[in-house]
Formats: sequence, structure tokens, C-alpha cells
Amino acid sequence: MARRGRQGDRIEPSFGTARGGMDLRASPEDRPWQRYAEAATAPKQPKPARSRRRDEDEEEAPRPSRRRTGGGDRNRDDKPRRARRRGLFGTLVIWGATLSIWGLIAVAGIVAWYAAHLPPTHTLEVPPRPPNIAILAADGTELANRGDMGGAAIQLKSLPKHVSQALIAIEDRRFYSHFGIDVIGFGRAIVTNLTNRGVSQGGSTLTQQLAKNLFLNPDRTLGRKVQEALLALWLEHNYSKDQILELYLNRVYFGAGAYGIEAAARRYYDKPATALTVQEAAVIAGLVKAPSRLAPTRNPEAAQARAQLVLAAMADQGYITEEQARLARSNPAHASRTIPGGSINYVADWVMDLIDDYVGKVETDLMVETTVLGPVQQTAEAALVDALTRGGQRFNVSQGAVVVLDRDGAVRALVGGRDYAQSQFNRAVAARRQPGSAFKPFVYLAALENGLTPDSVRSDSPVSIAGWRPENYTRDYRGEVNLTTALASSLNTVAVRLGQEVGPRAVVRTAQRLGIGSALAPNLSIALGTSEVNVLELVGAYAPFANGGVGVVPHVITKIRTTSGRVLFERRPMTLGQVVEPRHVAMMNAMMNQTTVSGTARTVRLPGWIVAGKTGTSQDFRDAWFVGYTGRFIAGVWLGNDDGTPTRRLTGGGLPVDVWNRTMAEAHKGQSIVDLPGNWRSYDAPGRILPGETLDQPMTMSRVEPAGRRPQRPAGEAEDRSAVLRPEPGNGLLDRLFR
Repeated sequence: MARRGRQGDRIEPSFGTARGGMDLRASPEDRPWQRYAEAATAPKQPKPARSRRRDEDEEEAPRPSRRRTGGGDRNRDDKPRRARRRGLFGTLVIWGATLSIWGLIAVAGIVAWYAAHLPPTHTLEVPPRPPNIAILAADGTELANRGDMGGAAIQLKSLPKHVSQALIAIEDRRFYSHFGIDVIGFGRAIVTNLTNRGVSQGGSTLTQQLAKNLFLNPDRTLGRKVQEALLALWLEHNYSKDQILELYLNRVYFGAGAYGIEAAARRYYDKPATALTVQEAAVIAGLVKAPSRLAPTRNPEAAQARAQLVLAAMADQGYITEEQARLARSNPAHASRTIPGGSINYVADWVMDLIDDYVGKVETDLMVETTVLGPVQQTAEAALVDALTRGGQRFNVSQGAVVVLDRDGAVRALVGGRDYAQSQFNRAVAARRQPGSAFKPFVYLAALENGLTPDSVRSDSPVSIAGWRPENYTRDYRGEVNLTTALASSLNTVAVRLGQEVGPRAVVRTAQRLGIGSALAPNLSIALGTSEVNVLELVGAYAPFANGGVGVVPHVITKIRTTSGRVLFERRPMTLGQVVEPRHVAMMNAMMNQTTVSGTARTVRLPGWIVAGKTGTSQDFRDAWFVGYTGRFIAGVWLGNDDGTPTRRLTGGGLPVDVWNRTMAEAHKGQSIVDLPGNWRSYDAPGRILPGETLDQPMTMSRVEPAGRRPQRPAGEAEDRSAVLRPEPGNGLLDRLFR
């Protein structure tokens, strides 16, 4: 047992430690309860620094020789440093992982938010392409396109391979391998943009671009980019790659108002997309980046530079060989110099105004077949522009219109103004102007239907009606003249007397029966063409004289069908019936033929053909007209100013006849000669002969002779003028020179 000392302390047994034996006494470490009790009762001391404790330990321990340990101190010092580094790296890894997780959660939340604002996928569908309306000439060639896209939809399989390859090479080289989002391209775009400190490269695939074009607005926002990516995934899931590419080619904007590859090909190269060369395809593919800035019609140098990049990309990806790329670069494509549309746009606009009446709302691509003859249309436009360019300043005239009809009313050409790009107002259809003496044939026809004949005689002398005193332009008078001479010379006094004789209402009824649809005022001045009409209806009202008396409805559309061939409308022959008796047609033709032989339209040139017609000049020279016809075509020309300002003494026998000559020469090319209907003296029931009238030698119609063989104008014969016009003193010679 243990013994107690004098002070009562416990004495542990000893085994002779003093003598070198083993000390078996329990140390404080062997008594944990004592240590814990002492720690609880002892006052708290500051915890020694770990480094100090380590230093004390190091002092107690013998320091090994540096030579024996080979740098043991350095190894021991590096251990805490490595620990600190491992701690810092671990912390970064933990924080990086945490931030990544939270970033993914945030991205997922953003995606979910914008996805929630998209339509449900089961209701999502590619919106239908806006319908295109192709307007065709009588021979089937395309004249114009109407619709938002500017061209018809084209199947991918019908296009040359280099068209789609050019687009893929420059816009999305991994198109056939990615899933709608090109991760590699997107990452490269981010690096490039960060390097350039700005947005210099986009990462959108063709699928993403299509999604934007089909479903989204063009805003450059985060939300739009997220939705674009989601919709790209939807497109890739529901459509094949070829279908996506075909949709893209038919929807993308290529500049200059051209949406889709077909519209671009026709706009820039005046050809269908199926005929594009490698060089042309490279130019068009390069336009996607900046359609307006790179358009070859606007910036040919920039367009060619961009095309070089496309060709290089095509060679790099194996679509073409290096040799093909070199040849293409050395022979660059050049945009067509043909101005697209031109005056045919007046026809196209008119067709679009009419089409709803035939087929209602247009919901699919249509082909509209028209009666227009392309060469005649082009010639009429060129003739009008040249005449206004040549004589515009001289005569102070700036605008005009031309209409050419077949004898059944089919429109063969229609020019509504000098320059469609500057003014889309169709003066051939929408403008109403005073026809002047070009209206007189209806007055004379009413007189013939009242019993007169071309040989009937009336007095060319001053006339006064309730204070109104119409005069001839020359202010001279011929006395007794027959109706043929009076009409050929456009004598105003005789026309007014005839109008008074048959009554203004009879004149109005006659004009309306032949096809004039505009409101006509039934007063005596109507004999001089004071009521306004448009060019189309006036030319149509002359058609019965050319076809034997049958009224026509001017028309331009013959058939409307879908691109699949389903016919929606087809015109059937339609007329207004016999509106003029054949013998009266013959009489009118005999009189108006003299207008082109010895009268106000004696400058007509159409060799071999019998031509009839009438000039017209309105008050103060505001309008100049000529409407003439053969047994094959009728054409009318109007010149004037839109604001109604007077021209500088321009008459119907001047520039209008020049335009008519050139236009009708083209229209009659290759046509067999057809005479005008009738010899009025061959009828059994000629018009009754009134007192003072005579039947002289039978009147025959004359064919137009080539230039240099024309009959001379009879002495004293006046040019066509309205009744209210008077010559300025001393200008008679000047007027004759300007005719």
C-alpha cells in the first residue's frame, strides 16, 4: 500500500528509482481526471501560439546535422507552405464549384423565364410565307413580282449545289453537324469579341437566324438571344437540315427589297435562281452579313470583296477546288444594268388592284397571266421617255401616258408615267384629263346616227350661244364644209353646231355607250372635250371603230392559277355587244382616216396600213392627245403636267404622234395587214341627204405612205385647237414651225 507523508500527502510506491531503478510513479498524463480537474480550477491562460510551441519543441530536440539529413530543415519548413497552398486551391475549387452551380441555376432560371414567354411547342409552327404573285406577259415570260417577298419560293433540290454551299461556307460551316447551336462557333465568337472589346463576330447558326426571322423581332437583347436558341432547338427537332436550309433561302433578306434567293437573283442578275453561277452565288451569299451596305447595285466594290471571302471559304471546305476559286475570282459577277420593273410596275400595280375582285384574299403563291406584250411595253416606255427628254424643256411638258389595246380590248401595253421610281401614280388609269378635240368623234357619231353623212355640209363661221363664242384656233373660217373636212381639220365651230343640233345628252349617251365611264357634263362645251376622262377608257371607246362596232371592256388579266396549276380564274370572251352600226363605223373610219392623211395627224407613219384617229389639245395647251388605230390595234398617247400647268403650245399632232408612231411600229411587226372596217357608200341604206348636201366622188380610205410621200397639207388648214384658244399676235409662223 502506499504510504502517507508527514503532511498527509500520498506517497507513491517506489521501486528504487533513486538507485537507478525504474520510476513507476503515475505522471499527470496518467491521471486524466486530475488534469481535467486542474484545468477547471486553474485560471485561464492565453493559448500559446502554435509556432512558439513548435519553436520550444525544436529547442528541446537536438538539431540534426545538415550534412547528415540532407536538408531536413527545408523539407520541414515546406510542409506548412504546401498545406497552405493546398488549402487555398481547395478553397478556390469549392468556391468555383459553388459559383458554377449557382450560375447554372441562374441560367436555367433565365432560360425558363424566357421559355415561359414562348408559345407552347404543340401550338408552335412555321408561319406561312407571304404569298408571291408572279405577273406574266402574254407569252408566259415574267414581267414583275408582287408580294412582300419579291419572288417565288424555290425548292432546294432545284437550285445548283453551289448556291447553298456558298451560304453554308460563309455563314455556318458546321451546319450539317451541329444541333442548332454551334458551341464551337459560339465560343470562338465570345473570345473574338472579348479580344476586340466589342461585338465583332456573331455566333448565330443558320437555324438561329431562321428562328429569328420566323418568330422574333430584330431586337438585340439577351431575352431575344435566349428565345432564338430555344426556337433553333425546336426547328432542329421538327425539321430536317435540308428543310431548314430551304426555309432559310426562301426567307432571308438579301437587300434592295429582295426576300429569298429567287427575288435576289432576279433583282441583281435578272435571272432565276436556278441559273446562278458560282460567282453570282458567292455575291448573294455574302449579302447576308449586311444586305443594304453590300448590295452590288449600291456598293459593287464591297460586294466583290465579300464575294472573294465566300469563294475562299468554299475552297477551304472543299466545295470547289482552288482552281475553280481562282477562275471565279478572276471573272467576278456584275449586277445587271437593267433597271428592274420600269413601266411594267404600272401594269403590276393595276393587276394587284384588280386581283381581289377575281379571287378574293390571296393566301398562296399565284401566277397571273396577262395580255401584255413585252416588246410593245418596252417600246412604248422608251418612246415616251425619249419624247419627253427631247421636247420636255422646249414644250414645258413633264409627264405622259400610253395605252395600246387589241381590237377586242386586251391591253398590249400600258405606261402610266415617265418614271415609276419617281412617281407611282398611274396616269393611264387613275388620272382624268380634258381630252379636247379627241372627244369630237363621239359628237360626229351622234350626228351620223341622227341622219347625217360624211358629205353633210355645215357652216364654219362664228357662233354665239348664250354669250359663249367658241372659235377656231386660227380665228379664220372656211364657210361651207363637209363633215369629213371639219373633223380632219378639227374645226371647233362645226363641232359645237353639231353638238347643239343633236343635243349634249345625245353626245353623252353616245360616248357612254362606246365605253366612257367617267362622269360627263351634258352641256354644249362637251363637244370640245371639256369633261375629263382617263387614257384607258378613251382608247377603249375608240375600239368599236377598229373592230366593226363592237363595244369592248379593256382588260389585262386572262388567267389566274396557283403554282401547282389550279386555275382560280379564266377570262371568257366578253363584249358590250354591237354599240355602233357597221355603216356608221365605216363613215367614221372614212372621216378619221382623212385626219391622218391631210388633217391634224398627218405626221402619222405606219407604212402599208390604213390608219385613222384624232388629235386633241385642251384649253391653254394643258393636255396634248392622239388616239389612232388600225384594223389590228388602238393606241392613245397623252402628254401634259401633273399640276395642270399649261405646256408651251404643245399640240396633239406633235410629240404625241411621234410616240404613237414608234409604239405602233413595234406592235405591228409581223402582223398581216388588216383594213379598217367598211366602205360606207356600199351600204344599201345610206344616211338621208339633207337640203344643201351633196354626194361627191366616193370617199376611199388611204393607206399611210412611207416618209417623203405624204400628201401636202391643204392651204389654210388649221391645226387642232380647242374653241377657247386664240393665237398670240405674230405667232402664226412660229406655231406652224412647232407643229
